[in-house]
Amino acid sequence: MKHAGDPMLRANPVAARRLAEPAVEERMQAAAMRVAVVIPSFRVRQHILEVIDGIPAAVERIYVVDDACPEQSGDWVEANCRDTRAVVLRNAVNLGVGGAVMAGYARAVEDGMDVIVKMDGDGQMDAAALPQLIGPILRGEADYTKGNRFYDLDQIGRMPVARILGNAVLSFMTKISSGYWDLFDPTNGYTAIHARVAQRLPLEKVSQRYFFETDMLFRLNIIRAVVADVPMEARYGSETSNLRISRVLFDFSFKHVRNTGKRLFYNYFLRDLSLASIELLLGLLFLVVGTAMGVAFWAQSSATGVTTSAGSVMLVALQVIVGIQLLLGFLAYDIAAVPRRTLHRLLSRNG
Repeated sequence: MKHAGDPMLRANPVAARRLAEPAVEERMQAAAMRVAVVIPSFRVRQHILEVIDGIPAAVERIYVVDDACPEQSGDWVEANCRDTRAVVLRNAVNLGVGGAVMAGYARAVEDGMDVIVKMDGDGQMDAAALPQLIGPILRGEADYTKGNRFYDLDQIGRMPVARILGNAVLSFMTKISSGYWDLFDPTNGYTAIHARVAQRLPLEKVSQRYFFETDMLFRLNIIRAVVADVPMEARYGSETSNLRISRVLFDFSFKHVRNTGKRLFYNYFLRDLSLASIELLLGLLFLVVGTAMGVAFWAQSSATGVTTSAGSVMLVALQVIVGIQLLLGFLAYDIAAVPRRTLHRLLSRNG
């Protein structure tokens, strides 16, 4: 039998965490943590009963949120599911995955749950991995956890190149807008959150559609919650995704820019003012002014045929270089400022 120190397990973090699953199950029971699962339901009638059947027995409540599903998945679950933990919630109109999850969060908090897991109803998420997903929360190491399908190099090699490149781009954009520089795979919807932290989120403001997972990270950074990646195995079946990159590209880009601006203003000017705030302001100022002067000198030289003087070129270069250096200093500070103290423990101590 393999143990946690086995070299093969150290090389495969997914397998190592699987080995620790029984310990996590025991911790759930010992800590008397009430765990709930929220399943947004829209066009997943074919898979949802199988998903419910696979959820571990340690989970106390399962909220199936019928998001105005044209397949009447809520009625289907009520008529065919024999699991007494399942509770069907219904949205009068389709609110998207974010709106469905927020409805589940609100009900779970109202029912006194401690940890809330979000799983999709299409069968892509392995219910057996749930204990390892909530493990960091139970140990007090994180307030919010999410799956990451890019830990295992063997699995990455089996993924389509377009998926890898797309995820890399989205991950980099999310790092900038959310401030969680140590996370990857931002569109992974297999997540868990401590209920005390969920209570602090402005649930009505979280993006309701496909930007939901990314917007959650932005909101969590604003309240200084600790977020952790958990290695997950990628599962792909016969289900199809409703997400079309071409349809959301500009929408996502705009929202990333908006969230970046909000985060920088909230964290570096409204909540606190530090050396990093000054570096950001001066860096942007020098870079913008230097670039504008360079363009102006180039346009004047092109129009008159007179070569720009060496002094003018040096003045532009100096401002651009100083601006870049200041922004790099700010970036180093921002990367080091990722939240490290768990919010739910702080809230517990403060009552």
